[in-house]
Amino acid sequence: MATDKLRLDKYLWAIRLYKTRSQAAEACDKGKVKYQGHAAKAAKTVQVNDEYEVKTEQKKWLIKVTGLLHNRVQYSDAINYYIDLTPAEEIERIQFQAATFHTGKRLSKQGRPTKKNKRDIDEFLGGGIGV
Repeated sequence: MATDKLRLDKYLWAIRLYKTRSQAAEACDKGKVKYQGHAAKAAKTVQVNDEYEVKTEQKKWLIKVTGLLHNRVQYSDAINYYIDLTPAEEIERIQFQAATFHTGKRLSKQGRPTKKNKRDIDEFLGGGIGV
């Protein structure tokens, strides 16, 4: 059947590893998707039980194809079409990065001094008003 053929870029997009199909194709072109240790082209036909090593911005995936998905579906359905074989070290690295992520908010009692702090500093340095 013709419906049994599925391009790799379309599959990676459908299981939600990439936001757009063109991003999936670009990743294949740049060698970020590997099949049996070699770079896989975007037009490669995906088969059930194939294993792919995929590098995304967030993490390095190792997935095994369990079913062919031709259309993009919601995440809860998409995860049924592959098995995540990502090594534990990679998952721990991602969790560590998430734990140390800087939110951009300053911690309390750090940063710019308050008006009272400025007065205290000026007084300490002898530059207060009335000197």
